[in-house]
Amino acid sequence: MSLLVVGSVALDSVKTPAGEVTDALGGSATYFSMAARLFSAVSVVGVVGQDFPDEHIGLLKSHGIDVSGIQFAEGKTFRWAGAYDGDMSVAETLDTQLNVFADFDPQLSSEAKETEFLFLANIHPSLQRRVLEQVTGAKLTFCDTMNLWIETQLDEVKALLEGVTGIILNDQEGRMLTGEANLVRAGRTIIDMGPRLVVIKKGEHGALLISEDDVIPLPAYPLSEVVDPTGAGDSFAGGLMGYLAESGEASLDTLKAAVAHGIVTSSFCCEAFSLDRLKDVSRDDIDSRLRLFRDKLAF
Repeated sequence: MSLLVVGSVALDSVKTPAGEVTDALGGSATYFSMAARLFSAVSVVGVVGQDFPDEHIGLLKSHGIDVSGIQFAEGKTFRWAGAYDGDMSVAETLDTQLNVFADFDPQLSSEAKETEFLFLANIHPSLQRRVLEQVTGAKLTFCDTMNLWIETQLDEVKALLEGVTGIILNDQEGRMLTGEANLVRAGRTIIDMGPRLVVIKKGEHGALLISEDDVIPLPAYPLSEVVDPTGAGDSFAGGLMGYLAESGEASLDTLKAAVAHGIVTSSFCCEAFSLDRLKDVSRDDIDSRLRLFRDKLAF
């Protein structure tokens, strides 16, 4: 089944207790697509500048990712710099340079408009809505958001939620969006805003899948060493959506399995900087770790 992601393609500079990298390949759409390609064909819509290295485009292509929707604009590529300390649960943003991303106006090809599964990665909610208006026949549409949009564009976020199947957001964002400290109540409140599915990421504590009728908790996959958590949330979304696209449907059992696949996929992302681990992961690696994950949960 066809899967489309619209979001950022960036160059990241990251420092963690394990080391640091400069101008490494990053961006929400990049991490998402590198995770999703393990399960399904995936296409990317984004924008980069004239300084974007050719080898990065080559890397995505070599992993079967359709990059025909990546625009090359005059100017510099979106750059983000951040640092992690302690348990690395939260990044300290050191620098953000939007550059060509500031004028990003996603226009979909006729083929992209026919996608069956759509993920609206973290971009301005008005742009997410614009994409949603172009994709009219999708079976499943999920979005992401962030604290900034909830604080400054709440009406746009709520309007977006009226038109999507589901949302993937972290615990802090869920509480901020709803004013509810309890995550189950927060999820139910978000469902009242429009989507029928809510996935709340809890970092090292896993994720909650919340529907109108059920709440499914799943823990994170235990890692003894985390090198760089950048992109873990987008990799989680990519694994989840990729599995759904592969399955072609979204029953509760399939959604539970999709969340588990997202958790396992994101665990690989954390084991190295940038895409250095994800680019080498195979479906066999995912399936092997998933079996271990399932065994740990059986009692």
